[in-house]
Amino acid sequence: MSNNEAISLALPETAMPDAHVSGMSGYEALVDEADADYRAYWARLAREFVSWKTPFTKSLDDSDAPFFKWFEDGTLNVSYNCLDRQVERGLGDKVAIIFEADDGQVTRVTYSDLLARTCRLANALKARGVRKGDRVVIYMAMSVEGVVAMQACARIGATHSVVFGGFSAQSLRDRIEGAGAVMVITADEQARGGKHLPLKAIVDEAISLGGCESVKDVIVYRRTGGNIAWDGSRDHWMHEETQSQPAVCEPEWVGAEHPLFLLYTSGSTGKPKGVQHSTGGYLLHAALTTKWTFDLKDDDVFWCTADIGWVTGHTYIAYGPLSLGATEVVFEGVPTYPDAGRFWKMIQDHQVSVFYTAPTAIRSLIKAAEADEKVHPGRYDLSSLRILGSVGEPINPAAWEWYHKHVGGGRCPIVDTFWQTETGGHMITPLPGATPLVPGSCTLPFPGIAAAIVDETGNDVPNGQGGILVVKKPWPSMIRTIWGDPERFKSSYYPPELKGYYLAGDGAIRDAETGYFTITGRIDDVLNVSGHRMGTMEIESALVSCTDLVAEAAVVGRPDDTTGESICAFVVLKRSRPTGDEAKAIATQLRNWVGREIGPIAKPKDIRFGDNLPKTRSGKIMRRLLRSIAKDETITQDISTLENPQILEQLMQRN
Repeated sequence: MSNNEAISLALPETAMPDAHVSGMSGYEALVDEADADYRAYWARLAREFVSWKTPFTKSLDDSDAPFFKWFEDGTLNVSYNCLDRQVERGLGDKVAIIFEADDGQVTRVTYSDLLARTCRLANALKARGVRKGDRVVIYMAMSVEGVVAMQACARIGATHSVVFGGFSAQSLRDRIEGAGAVMVITADEQARGGKHLPLKAIVDEAISLGGCESVKDVIVYRRTGGNIAWDGSRDHWMHEETQSQPAVCEPEWVGAEHPLFLLYTSGSTGKPKGVQHSTGGYLLHAALTTKWTFDLKDDDVFWCTADIGWVTGHTYIAYGPLSLGATEVVFEGVPTYPDAGRFWKMIQDHQVSVFYTAPTAIRSLIKAAEADEKVHPGRYDLSSLRILGSVGEPINPAAWEWYHKHVGGGRCPIVDTFWQTETGGHMITPLPGATPLVPGSCTLPFPGIAAAIVDETGNDVPNGQGGILVVKKPWPSMIRTIWGDPERFKSSYYPPELKGYYLAGDGAIRDAETGYFTITGRIDDVLNVSGHRMGTMEIESALVSCTDLVAEAAVVGRPDDTTGESICAFVVLKRSRPTGDEAKAIATQLRNWVGREIGPIAKPKDIRFGDNLPKTRSGKIMRRLLRSIAKDETITQDISTLENPQILEQLMQRN
């Protein structure tokens, strides 16, 4: 389904009159305020959403662009804003986190308890010599302790760098070395899908590889009680370190530009980049987007299914909801264990009202629901839901409509959020009480975000014509630099040919009539076939819109002597993987389908079938592997985070 053909699901102003941003008039008023004086706009919101120890007197310092500084002379503490502030408001007995473990056991933690646990760990870190400005690597699975570790670092002014628990020892080593971490916080093992997987052993291996001499201590949370190696001079049990510590720890008040965290990119194309985020500006956008994008109310139960190893887990688990005094769900494990109905059962059991997940998860659960009626969302009571969200990649219209109909009951707005690790929070997204929705479009910029589409020289392109997505004005939660590499920061995000605009790295198009944004894929995922530019996402959406056949698809380009570039599609069907003549027949059927949906030029030259697509353990499609397979290259990249390496052999087979 093309954007113009998509069904518009307009939300009139009366649909959610009590929304924080209600109706397009409410949205436009905020946009107008930001356009008139964006410095004053962000300053007003920073005073409203953030508690400051020392109030700031200047909103933006752009004297050393692109190294922008926001609220620089103000001081604050993020942990205070998330925890102490809620207790002082009388919310100490309110449940902050509902934690559901891999085996289904549930723990509820109040704000008072979360504050006490954070203070004990913060005091333990200080007792081990961690000081303001030190870097601490956190290598943990989803847990209350993972959130506590992040909050404890923020409380004492240490800069945390969370590494996803699925990364290899080499990847962890690179991040420890890059950050110059003085400590690693980890667990003995993680529980995932009924299995116990190593964490501490991978930390040991990473340190043994060399380059981690900065690490003085390793704090270990006992999660499973598994048998692990132990270095008495370096390793310390978290429960032993914290049990004698007081439950009070005075926050370390830091400047607004103090680095709150580093988050390293995957490093699939070169050395990992340590994205550095500030304290004040980041916290503002985390709180603001959580409240407005999800229309979050005091009685909501919010659930973001992301891992704290990614930026989504930082902004919409560790910081945004807690800064608003919300109750949130944190889950350990995978959406398909003990069966593919786990998400729906958790929504039912915990009365989740705002649910935020990834298109990859939605598509896999569509396939599971159509294969087994027992795990279809229609079998569960999802009446508590009022807002749905999508994050991580553009959601194709077919998945959007299934999500809207079968999970949201046709009544829940879907906020299709576009943002990045570097942006800190939502950049382009519907606001559920204001924005008419279009399946497959992230709609309009968040108020205050000056998003635009330009050509290769930074000139605006007309609506209806694709181009490069940029942001023309700085905003408070933006990346401050790449840790230790300011020149790479400038060249990556502020290339001189783009007139000082922030380069998002994505292609996009705005609808000629509505002005709505649709992300067409990374710039390097825009294919040029015989002079025609096409986004891989557009072709993937066309394939998946063949709802009788296709469960999931990923498209990449490969060099072609005739057309310059040709299209290679990797497809997962809603039935068993075909081979031989049957595979050729279905491939022809799908080529013709894409030809009808987009045009003959978009027909994939090569279609390959698999039982699944190569994904990380967090569910992200590893497109770099697909590019290598499409080119018939030998896989030499690190595949330690690959969930299903056996899939590669299937996808190498041509039809």
